[in-house]
Parts: sequence; structure tokens; C-alpha cells
Amino acid sequence: MPSLGELIAPRRLGADFRWLLASSWTSNLGDGIALAASPLLIASLTSSPVLVAAGAMMQFLPWLLFGLLAGAVADHHDRRRLVMLANGLRAVIVLILVGFLITGQATVWMVLATAFLYGTAEVFADSAGSTLLPMLVRPADLGIGNARMQAGYLVANQLAGPPLGAFLFAVGSFWPFLLQVLCVALAVLLVSRIARTPVPQQEGQARSTKVHAIREGLSWLRHNAPVRTLVIIILVFNVTWAAPWGVLVLYATEHLGMGPVGYGALTTASAIGGIIAVFSFGWLERHVSFSTLMRVCLSLEVLMHLSFALTTSPVVAFVIMFGFGLYAFVWGTISTTVRQRLVPMQLQGRIASVNMVGVFGGLVIGQFIGGLLAQLFGLTAPWWFAFAGSAVTLLLVWRSISHIAAAKPVLDDAQADEVASDDEPGAGGRPLID
Repeated sequence: MPSLGELIAPRRLGADFRWLLASSWTSNLGDGIALAASPLLIASLTSSPVLVAAGAMMQFLPWLLFGLLAGAVADHHDRRRLVMLANGLRAVIVLILVGFLITGQATVWMVLATAFLYGTAEVFADSAGSTLLPMLVRPADLGIGNARMQAGYLVANQLAGPPLGAFLFAVGSFWPFLLQVLCVALAVLLVSRIARTPVPQQEGQARSTKVHAIREGLSWLRHNAPVRTLVIIILVFNVTWAAPWGVLVLYATEHLGMGPVGYGALTTASAIGGIIAVFSFGWLERHVSFSTLMRVCLSLEVLMHLSFALTTSPVVAFVIMFGFGLYAFVWGTISTTVRQRLVPMQLQGRIASVNMVGVFGGLVIGQFIGGLLAQLFGLTAPWWFAFAGSAVTLLLVWRSISHIAAAKPVLDDAQADEVASDDEPGAGGRPLID
């Protein structure tokens, strides 16, 4: 019977992976605490809906402004040190806010500025952090590694963090943010225990300008059909997903009559489904092909939108949200794993950042469309838009999914030699795609 530690972080993934996982889980707990405490703080300082909404916008605006730059920086510097530096800045930024809260000098504008600066540092931390896993584990273990990272996000960020943040805010406005500082600072200490990671730059290659580096990444993406198609799928499905999600609180409270508590429980149902999914991912990866899993996940997304458009039952809504958590986090794990396996190590930061810019760009576009449709045609209109848009997109990319899942990475000479040496007898081969 394997121990709990072995189930969470298998020994074969190595000690460095465990330090990375611990750092990620700790940082996610801090972010989850702020996820509830930040809106509560802004709402306590202003009654303006615009300013309250601006607080939420600070979560994705830095990605749109700095995402591509952060990816280029991650590909030309020591990624572990970048994570440590960016997270250290995040801790300092929030600590300054804590000082103003303790002295009673905080204003809503100060909180918004803190959110923007914190979000900007987070872009650089996440861009560099997303590249560490492929540097620490074998390609064959990326699936289980990403699943465990997703589990930390679900448990710490979505389940444990928000209620803890809300409770601490009720005790005193500065307490949740002080704990957030401690979590982020601990995350810096944990990631520092990882053995030094090399700068992902070819020997003798001159350091290019950041603009040239960004263009190089975009050019690679444009000419790599599997990864390009995957990024487009994620962008479009985020547009269709965000359209109804932007008005979900109104849909739940007014259309389904669930009330504020019921609305919050919907998110919990999704997180519970996600936890089951990510801890079942190892079994799924061994028994079901990635192409089948990708098609099933996207098909369920289409059906989820249709079901929400048709139902008026809170019970059915809970079942749908639980199912959403099951397949959405399987999809997230697979799409990340496939991208990491196909992208050269020296481009991991740039391609990951393009993907994230697409994610947040899709959220912005989708929320705008969803709000407009709900205003003009009612609260179920965004779900019908999401159903139609995702269904058409799935039909267009259905055949391409097989090519994405089965694609092989293009290796340079050094990488090819390394793989060849790993495949020699007694070397314990490193399969690139399961």
C-alpha cells in the first residue's frame, strides 16, 4: 500500500518535483485567501460597481499587457531565480498594503494599484514557473506531474483558501493579507531548494532583444500546426466559456433561484469534481488515449452549455457543475502536458505566455459578449451562444485532435543525441508521447 506522500508526489518524479509542488501548493493557498479577501476589502472601501469590477479586472489585465514579454524573459534567464524574484516582489507588495491596512490609511485606489502590481509580478512568476516542470521530470511523467499541480490549485486556491480568507477578513481586514505574505514568502523558500536550473539558451547563441525573442516564439507557433491549433482551441473555448460565466451569479440567483449560498456552492461542486479528476488522471492516462480524452472533454463542454441553457433545476445545475469539474481539469492537464511535450525547452516560456494571453483575451471577449447577450435577450442567451460556438468549433477541429495528440516534438541535434542515448539498452528509455 503506497504512502500518502507517494500517491501525491510519486518518488520517481524526484525530490526537485516535490519542492516545486510544495511551493506551488503554498503559493496557491495564498492566492486563494486573497481570492475571497480582496473583493471583500474593495467592497468595504467603496460602493461603486465599476471599482468593484475593476478589482476583478486586475487579475487578467497584466497578462494582456505583459504576458508575451514575461515569456521572453523566462526563456533567456534562470527560471528558478525568476520565480523566486517575482514571488518575493509579490510578498513585498502585499506587505506594504498590510502596513496601510493596520494604520487605517488604505484607500480603494491603493488596493487597486496593489492588485495591478501584484498581478504583474504574478505574470512573470507564472510564466517562469510553468516552464520548470518540463525541466524537472521526464516527458512521460508530465501528465501525472501536471495533474498534481492542478490538484494543488483546486485544494488550496479553490477550496481551502477562499473560506479561510473570508473568515480572517471578518476578524480583521489585514489578517488574510498578512497570511498571504507568509504563504508567498514560504513558496520562495521552497522553490529555492530546487537544484539550480540551467538557462534555456543554446551554447554560443547571442542574447536577442525581447522583441526579437517574442517574434521568434510567434514564428515557431505559426509554423507548428499541432500547437497552433491547440492554442486556437483554448482561445475559442475560453470565449464561449466566459460568456455565460460572466453572468453566472445572476443566472444562479435569479434564473435558478438559488440565492448567494447556492451560487457559492456551485463553485464548490466544480472543485470537488476537479479533485476527483486530477487524482484519477494517472489511471485515465494509462487506459485511454489522449485524443479520445480530448474529444470527450470538449464534447462534454458543448453538452454542459446546452444543459444549462435548458434547465431550471438547481439540483441539475449542481450535477452539471460537478461534471464540469471532472472533465475541465482533465482537459487542462492534457492540454498543458501536450504543449509542454511538443515545445522546445528554449521556447517553453514564450509559447506558454502566448497560450495564457489567449486564455485571458478569450475571457475578456467572452465576458463582454455574455453581458451584452444577457442584457438584450435574457440570462439563458449566453448559454445558447456558448453551446453553438463550442459545437461549431468542435466540429471544425475534430479531425485535428488526433494530429495534436499524436504529434512528436521537433528535436535539435543535442536533444536527438540525448534521446538516442536514453534509448540504449539499460538507459531506461524516455518516451516523448505516451
